[in-house]
Amino acid sequence: MRYEIDPPETVGGEAQLVVLAGRGSGETDGILAEALSGLDDGAAVRLWIREAAPGDDAAAGRFGFEPYRDLWQLRCELPAAPSGLWTRAFGLDDLDEFVSVNNRAFHWHPEQGGLTADDARERMAEPWFDADGFRLHHREGRLAGFCWAKVHADHDPALGEIYVIAVDPDFAGRGLGRPMTLAGLEWLSGRGLSVGMLYVESDNHPANAVYRRIGFKHHHTDRAYRRAPTDRPSQ
Repeated sequence: MRYEIDPPETVGGEAQLVVLAGRGSGETDGILAEALSGLDDGAAVRLWIREAAPGDDAAAGRFGFEPYRDLWQLRCELPAAPSGLWTRAFGLDDLDEFVSVNNRAFHWHPEQGGLTADDARERMAEPWFDADGFRLHHREGRLAGFCWAKVHADHDPALGEIYVIAVDPDFAGRGLGRPMTLAGLEWLSGRGLSVGMLYVESDNHPANAVYRRIGFKHHHTDRAYRRAPTDRPSQ
């Protein structure tokens, strides 16, 4: 299967179509035609094209989609520079404070914002979860920032991902972003990994400046599109 579809009731009223990576040049039109044939012609659809390539914007446009968001995957070589920041592993007693800091830091983010404790527990039940790779940094008796790392063991070579990283807004401007990222990379390097990876919004300029200084480079872009619903004539 070259695509995945989530029905509207599972993703907030819009169907979501994901065109997967690994397709050949010029195949996007055919994939979209096949995938959209099973949806209502007038339905609102959110489309993601993984590893967007030249010609994909035009193909999406022929089906009524307009781009609105670029998510960059960045990669770096490991080991990176040492963090120099004291961190400790996550424990279940940290759950409520983590959720609070996460939602303050990501109030603007369409996926990571609005996290609940149950959402976090669900992610922690995944086979890849390792509490030791979920690094916390405290200052003034509070959680100041965290870096949650994830190993993609099924990738060849294995990839180490900075899955979620955030600094509490109360501690913004204190230079914690870089050492928190490096703390996660340090943990991944200690697992024997040689490639680090993360996803970041293309227009998150402060974060991208930090990642460039660490040594991350753009690997590919996942692009999101929207197709607005169309009114059908009354019968």
